[in-house]
Amino acid sequence: MPKLSETEIAALKARLDPHTYAIAFEEGTERAFTHPFNTEKRAGAYHCKVCDIPLFASSAKYDSGSGWPSFWEPLGGDNVETKTDYKLRLPRTEIHCANCGAHLGHVFADGPQPTGQRYCTNGGVLDFKPGDGET
Repeated sequence: MPKLSETEIAALKARLDPHTYAIAFEEGTERAFTHPFNTEKRAGAYHCKVCDIPLFASSAKYDSGSGWPSFWEPLGGDNVETKTDYKLRLPRTEIHCANCGAHLGHVFADGPQPTGQRYCTNGGVLDFKPGDGET
């Protein structure tokens, strides 16, 4: 995961709203059922709100009932990285943007087929780009 310099951190704090910054770089979490992307149904792609790389296709999005936008696989294969998180004592797998390191949420092994994965994301760090062609 990329490490940001003090200058880069200051620039991000100036550019991002406090909610997005807290999720992306302080590994925060938004409250369940609060972000409009949880119920977004249009075709398109979800990009990193920090660096704009495509992360998830709308065709991989599903209603997990968790209250957060959920996907069964990332777009592009290597745009999402993982690391183990022990904040709740039991290990969880955190997901991050591979380009800028922004915290996106967690991945769990209780999703639908074909992957069986649930990439549970914070809508506040995503940017939706509608369109027929998924990036």
